[in-house]
Amino acid sequence: MLRTLALALALGATLTGAPALPSVEELVARNLEARGGLAKLKAVNSIRLTGRMTIGPGMEAPTTLEMKRPSKMRLDLTFQGQTATQVYDGQGGWQVMPFQGNKDPQPLTADDLKDAAEQADMDGPLADYAAKGNTIELLGKEPVDGKDAYKLRLTLKNGSVQTLYLDASSALEIKGESMRRVQGAQIETEQRIGDYRNVEGLWIPHAFENGPKGRPEKQKITIEKVELNVPLDDARFTMPAVSR
Repeated sequence: MLRTLALALALGATLTGAPALPSVEELVARNLEARGGLAKLKAVNSIRLTGRMTIGPGMEAPTTLEMKRPSKMRLDLTFQGQTATQVYDGQGGWQVMPFQGNKDPQPLTADDLKDAAEQADMDGPLADYAAKGNTIELLGKEPVDGKDAYKLRLTLKNGSVQTLYLDASSALEIKGESMRRVQGAQIETEQRIGDYRNVEGLWIPHAFENGPKGRPEKQKITIEKVELNVPLDDARFTMPAVSR
């Protein structure tokens, strides 16, 4: 069957003068398989990523990201003895931002809540994308940092639109682009993804670079430790009472 498929693709390239592009379904299947397979992804009920984030020239902050099914997420960042926290509990979200002079938990804004809900998807938007109400369009193929990549337009059920780039060889995600509202302004952001490592049969990226598209200043996150199926109490995602 595989040889028949390869022959058909070769014939298509001969007739059109260019290599035939795979279907969206084929690319998604390749991506999930490259990551370790959908079954292994779904066998992970919780995850903790520990690392560090650059927050300025020569300045780094220890960072921990915890996620738990079905859609809980908590991000903690510590700098100069203070910890900023952002949480999504599956329905709502809250944050503590001491660097902005506020040490009490506050509900997330509508924009931050939307972003947090998207980030809380443990399997990523490509897994079971149709069942989630997401749609995907293959826009073609173009180079990313010298490597050929398939360019996908992903429209989430909530209306958000993202552009994802899958490495043509590995089918792993290496770049993403999206529009984000930051302090009331719409900003096009981009993310580089790399340093994939095998963790208990899953290929998980350990390096991220985020920032406004086309601008040199970027925020880097380096993952130093990955823990799968770590015990996470639901209380970690519950908004604490405001101190008086």
